[in-house]
Amino acid sequence: MTEDEARSWIAAQWDVPRETWAKLERYIALLLAGMAHQNLIAESTRDQMWARHIVDSAQLLPFAKDATDGSWIDLGSGAGLPGIVVAILSGRPVVLVESRRKRINFLSEVAADLRLGHVSVFGGRVETVPTARAAIISARAYAPLPRLLDSAIHLSTEKTLWLLPKGRNAENELEAVRPTWQGAFHVERSVTDPESAIVVAHSVKRKGRR
Repeated sequence: MTEDEARSWIAAQWDVPRETWAKLERYIALLLAGMAHQNLIAESTRDQMWARHIVDSAQLLPFAKDATDGSWIDLGSGAGLPGIVVAILSGRPVVLVESRRKRINFLSEVAADLRLGHVSVFGGRVETVPTARAAIISARAYAPLPRLLDSAIHLSTEKTLWLLPKGRNAENELEAVRPTWQGAFHVERSVTDPESAIVVAHSVKRKGRR
């Protein structure tokens, strides 16, 4: 997907007002500026910001249109992907969970700069986030699926939708959780990379739990 194709994809999915485009552009500028101080994104993706980061995050939103009862919790949010993009495009309440101090500061500064009052930043490990009833849990490059589920299950209910970009290892990671986890799991192909995939799940719980 080229940068022009990425912008066109977003325009085709949503009626994006000028203010929202401006926020996305500003977010990209903040990401690139932040790279001078910490490693927020892969250096090789600087010239592919729209395809590799904005659309790669935004593609989760169509799966989430019916999951509205609660906040969107983004685990290991790092540079704010996908959480900040979700917040800009949807206006949904988003909680960004991040344990690294420099990235916590970056996320807080981005939310303030873009006037995203519906975004909050939790500074700490996922396991320490207070028990919640998330509408959606997302995670991009946070942890292998077995550890991800184990650390975040206290944030979910059977209605929680899990949206987990897992690159090219999605099927292998799904096989790794089958002995200990149950739920409705399936894999969707990424629109930005046909060899990458997103694990979509709900009704997730440990086997043996009622």
